[in-house]
Amino acid sequence: MQNKVKIAVIALCYCPLLYAQTEKSEQQKQTATIDENAFTFTEAQLGEDEDMSQNVTILGSNSNIYADQVGYLFSPVRFRYRAFNQKFNEVYVNGAPMNDMESGQFRFSNVGGLNRFTRNVDFALPFEGNNFSMSGMAGSNNYNFRAGSMQQGHYVSLAGANRNYTARGLYTYGSGFNAKGWAFAAGLTYRWAKEGYVEGTFYNALSYYLGVEKRWKNHSLSLSTWGNPTERANQGAATDETYWLANDYYYNPYWGYQNGKKRNSRIVNDFAPSAILTWDWDIDKSTKLVTSFFGKYSMYKSTKLNYNNSDNPQPDYWKNLPSSYYDVWDKNDQRYRTTQALADWNTAVDWWGNEYNRQINWDRLYYANRQLAAQGKDLMYYIQAKHNDNLMLMLSSSLNHTIDKNKKINAGLSLGQNKGRHYQTLEDMLGGNSFHNINTYAIGTYNADDARVQYDLNYPNKKVGEGDTFAYDYDLMVRRALGWANYTETFHRLHYVVSGKLGYDNMYRKGYMRNGLFADNSYGKSKQANFLSGGGKFSSSYDFGKGHVINLGLGYEQKAPQANVAFVSPEMNNDFVSDLRLERVFSSEVGYQYAGSRVHFNISAYYSYLKHATEWQQYYYDDANSFVYESLTGINKAFYGIESGLKIKLTDHLNFKALGTISDAKYLTNAHTKYLVSTKAKYEEGTVYTEGIRESGTPLTATSLALDYSMKGWYVNLNANWYDRIYLSYNPSRRYTSTMDKLGELDNDGNYVPAAQPMGHGGWMLDGSIGKSIRLKKGTLGFNLMVSNILNNRHIVSGGYEQGRSDYTVATDGSKNDRAYKFTKNPKKYYVYGTNGMFQVSYRF
Repeated sequence: MQNKVKIAVIALCYCPLLYAQTEKSEQQKQTATIDENAFTFTEAQLGEDEDMSQNVTILGSNSNIYADQVGYLFSPVRFRYRAFNQKFNEVYVNGAPMNDMESGQFRFSNVGGLNRFTRNVDFALPFEGNNFSMSGMAGSNNYNFRAGSMQQGHYVSLAGANRNYTARGLYTYGSGFNAKGWAFAAGLTYRWAKEGYVEGTFYNALSYYLGVEKRWKNHSLSLSTWGNPTERANQGAATDETYWLANDYYYNPYWGYQNGKKRNSRIVNDFAPSAILTWDWDIDKSTKLVTSFFGKYSMYKSTKLNYNNSDNPQPDYWKNLPSSYYDVWDKNDQRYRTTQALADWNTAVDWWGNEYNRQINWDRLYYANRQLAAQGKDLMYYIQAKHNDNLMLMLSSSLNHTIDKNKKINAGLSLGQNKGRHYQTLEDMLGGNSFHNINTYAIGTYNADDARVQYDLNYPNKKVGEGDTFAYDYDLMVRRALGWANYTETFHRLHYVVSGKLGYDNMYRKGYMRNGLFADNSYGKSKQANFLSGGGKFSSSYDFGKGHVINLGLGYEQKAPQANVAFVSPEMNNDFVSDLRLERVFSSEVGYQYAGSRVHFNISAYYSYLKHATEWQQYYYDDANSFVYESLTGINKAFYGIESGLKIKLTDHLNFKALGTISDAKYLTNAHTKYLVSTKAKYEEGTVYTEGIRESGTPLTATSLALDYSMKGWYVNLNANWYDRIYLSYNPSRRYTSTMDKLGELDNDGNYVPAAQPMGHGGWMLDGSIGKSIRLKKGTLGFNLMVSNILNNRHIVSGGYEQGRSDYTVATDGSKNDRAYKFTKNPKKYYVYGTNGMFQVSYRF
């Protein structure tokens, strides 16, 4: 039955992807002749480089200067609104929830390239009322994908850029409603780059939209389908040492030459064909019912170079670096600051001077595998592919009723199911011809003939060929029901909103391999976890007159944990996380706003508190030659800060804007950890010293100064943005009690003093755009140039993470030996792009 549903959804949705866009600019709101050409979702917003950090938050509000601008302005550094995880930013299409039911997040790449169709959107800030939900803690967006709502006419644009893509072509058409009540809309976008901004990357993406709508009497029925088949090559993070050796802030260790041609090891194939059927029923002049059925089948594949019984083939592996021979951090280290160590340092520096040495040597990998194949042995190097496929079905309905001009009530219900298939395949044997489905990491802990080294006891010692599944194969199943309601009333100068919701979540795992380490707890269905969740919000605003308004918001919610953090080691067994609980969420906000004829100002202070949060990580721990699956529970966090926006109308054609935020987002408690290394069937538990750790991958301080000019079809925009307090992602193993014991991280009283969380460098970035809109006898011709990072400041860090390895080795007698290379001093980072831009020509008729 599942396969039939899957085929039906693909058949309904299929049509071949992606680019970039944002919310409307101020000039667009003022000048009808100017399209959305000036702005596009950036790659950061689209989440197209998922290794860098989580997606930014997309939001906007016409009455809030800060919220209206911040999503786009700060996207080059992957800014997240109030540093919230993106699962708190809820996205809807035609009133149907779009956030992934497994992770809670919405990947904006699913609507990438559809900027002409995502213009029709209702934004709701965290404490704003709306007719489609109880607004999320980071706001909610509802996109209108009905064909009859799309802009009428033809639209064509061509663009050249030096970003992830170098060329883009776009065509859209909207018919509007004809005399018989039919409306049609369609669009195609293609983006391409033989090589993107970062060397060794490429981009190939096609986006499509097709919609039809029929209106009769007081009813409307619409069907829309869209998708974005994409193939792209990724960029890898690197240490400052490797950036220095390569003399390039965009050094990419993921590619190398094969037969003289560049080949990237990290290729992503992403396609999520989607369709929604919506019935609108205007029951009477004051009551409307909207019902939508949504289906999506997401196919996501990401490749990676791996190795078996050999050295790590990555060119930036720490043993290849000069600082692995000579200690550059400790002047008193006599072991690693000898004459020979310095000579080895210089040899390594010279070795890195050859481009072929600092990239993957594909020819060497093929040669090694062919030699082994001739001996009848398993290959040493291969390309694996991780697959995350999701079939999501959602039925939602909302009733909107206007009681009178000052009172409105909205209510809705949604029912959904998600089947997430997770498996790994052998993508490329790189010249080898033999490979077995065996946990080679566990060999050493166990004998090669021990049943515990088998990935699948149902098919022991299975020989794997290209395209075959190995290592793991399982489903995560989620079922969800949600009901919500809100009531809005304006009473004289007082406006208030009361809203609430009640939900039910059910989740379980189904394994398709019987792992040798967990022979009785990996194959088949796990137990089921059930959660009853809910919460409410109250917000109000009082208008003092003459443009002065104050507002207050309070909310409390109990959220079910997401399925992607509910299992300790889902690739190996069926075990749920210990003490898996509802997450308690308290949120509050107070603000002031002034709106005059020439000055518009708003300022808000907020405080949010999370209790009993659960997090999950998977990483390769080189010290143990093993993958680590780790759950962190008992986490409490606080998010608080001040955000403000100012707009001054200097002249009829010139505006000045200033906006910014000073915030904090940190762990208030240490976490309980339960983790499993993939070489053993034994869990370890303990404490991770997370207290004081900040949320990573987003600046906690950011501000912008801007000038906007528009006159006679011209529009010019210039923004100077400042970013600071950019924290990098922490590694839990660095903060275990056992680790700090070995490192001697104790104060005089014997209390643990964990190492400081690494930070990235901030700074100023100058962005601008200029465009011209020309009215022709038939249609409108537009030109636009957008340039980011005009001053070419390449020192700003956009994200990164601590390495998961120790600065020491432990001998069999328990003694500790320090390494020359210091992992704690070498976090991996990403830097913002230097000067980059896009020039676009468009014609609308």
